[in-house]
Amino acid sequence: MASEAEERDVSKTQDGAAAAPAGLAEELLDVALEAARRAGALLRDGRPADLGVAAVKSSPIDVVTEMDIAAEKLVAEVLERRRPQDGLLGEEGADRPGTSGVRWIVDPLDGTVNYLYGLPSWSVSIAAEYRGETLVGVVEVPMRAETFRAVRGGGALLGGQRLACRAAAPLDQALVATGFAYLQERKEQQAEVVRRILPRVRDVRRGGSAAIDLCDVAAGRLDAYYERGLNPWDLAAGELIAREAGALTGGRPGRPASGELALAATPAVFAALAPLLEEAGAWHD
Repeated sequence: MASEAEERDVSKTQDGAAAAPAGLAEELLDVALEAARRAGALLRDGRPADLGVAAVKSSPIDVVTEMDIAAEKLVAEVLERRRPQDGLLGEEGADRPGTSGVRWIVDPLDGTVNYLYGLPSWSVSIAAEYRGETLVGVVEVPMRAETFRAVRGGGALLGGQRLACRAAAPLDQALVATGFAYLQERKEQQAEVVRRILPRVRDVRRGGSAAIDLCDVAAGRLDAYYERGLNPWDLAAGELIAREAGALTGGRPGRPASGELALAATPAVFAALAPLLEEAGAWHD
């Protein structure tokens, strides 16, 4: 745990972000790995045969299950035990400011509809910010027995293997993933964007977990992923993992990835795809 003196002695990294106290990133990574693995095991092994919808969010098809809630509670308990002074923002309602300069951003079950239907593409996503900049990201994918992780400036790993995004390829040979909203008006616009993009790329995939798609860009399984309407908990861990694997990330031209638009891609595909998404209006409903 960083001392008060360490908290006061903050320099800047080359990209302008606050430099974390020595040892903080390693500690946060260890905490994130524990929380993600425990939540992943709970979700994998504890899924009821009669799992149903516990609540809805933005629309009747944007659902929460009892397991989303149980997983976030477990993650919060791990964080409270190991880092009680930290802030927390969780998809299922956890929100506290903290006093340490560290804030956790947690999606306890990214890909809830997949999970509800028994499909394997779901994950636990946990990121830690230090003074507003993402420092650590972990994405646990239990049904693939995979743990992705990254520390800012330290590269990205899958298990013990260092990750690197795919080599340069022309846009017409790019495999691109995306996702769709649960709001009807936004889905209609997103379908129009896909209609315009699809003839220009190798193919388009829709996996259902933003965190997994971002990690698959990092692992070289996809050339690009884009989506409008992501929340911080959808994006934080996977975006860091993709960047640390050499992908470029962003939103509209000159802007960071955000809820307006998030794009992660190999550098060559990013340069070609970003203007097409801008032209197609991928950033608005």
